[in-house]
Amino acid sequence: MTPPAQKLREYLADPSKTVVLPGVYDGISARVAMSVGFDALYMTGAGTAASTTGHPDLGIAGQDDFVRNANMITDVAGNVPVICDADTGFGGPLNAARTIKMYERAGVAALHIEDQVLPKRCGHLAGKIVVPLEDFLTKIRAVVAARSKGPTAPVIIARTDALQPNGLEDAILRLKAAFAEGAEVAFLEGLRSKEDAVTAIKELAPHPVLLNLATNGTTPNWTVTEAKEMGFKIVIFPLAGICAAAHALRKGYEEIKNEGTDVKTCNGMGPKEFFNVMGMQECIEFDRMAGGKAYK
Repeated sequence: MTPPAQKLREYLADPSKTVVLPGVYDGISARVAMSVGFDALYMTGAGTAASTTGHPDLGIAGQDDFVRNANMITDVAGNVPVICDADTGFGGPLNAARTIKMYERAGVAALHIEDQVLPKRCGHLAGKIVVPLEDFLTKIRAVVAARSKGPTAPVIIARTDALQPNGLEDAILRLKAAFAEGAEVAFLEGLRSKEDAVTAIKELAPHPVLLNLATNGTTPNWTVTEAKEMGFKIVIFPLAGICAAAHALRKGYEEIKNEGTDVKTCNGMGPKEFFNVMGMQECIEFDRMAGGKAYK
């Protein structure tokens, strides 16, 4: 069986393919995304922060929160590649190295590591500050050195948030420097125009570039078709799950509060139907194959 990291590299090597990933943040969102049939999943940092700590993406969630979430999502995803947010690496070079080692053990196909100062914030909020270039490169070198040399080695995505404070030229310079240290994919956060996007892709060629479509954020709400036309190889939708969930949860809870029931929002789904979405039938089949008799 092809390891997820190797499978992702094969996707990136296919000139006709753009990898589109929905944002997932827990076991339920991962199961639902898998049922829709995506080629890969994206563990969103904002969603991880929200689901594990109940707080916004302001650097409050730590390495353990992210690694625990990555383990759960890769377990659900199986051989489907999962790209995970790794924030700033959660500290210095040693912390970044530990992060990629634990991500690789979890079966993560790729991670992105960024150049913001600590504490960091969501890339679509104002007031971002980035570290000096050399500090960023120490973490890139650390994750390159710390991962294995085999097919399970996660793809390293270098993310820069320098566009907002320093401009496009410095952002591209940082990503080129990261490539020189072994990064494989570029992630230029907070793009505001197609002109800047096309310029970045041209300047960073032949390396693949990731587009973060954080809906209603700094970047325009481009479609996957537009992203392909610009030349992006990876497109992530980090808010796809968390915003849909927030709206759905509010609707369900308001129904109980206002009407004393949640029949409408359950929409015909009961315990058995929900557990089937969570893979109950596969569990029953596995138990039967092993000789178990608990689920007759």
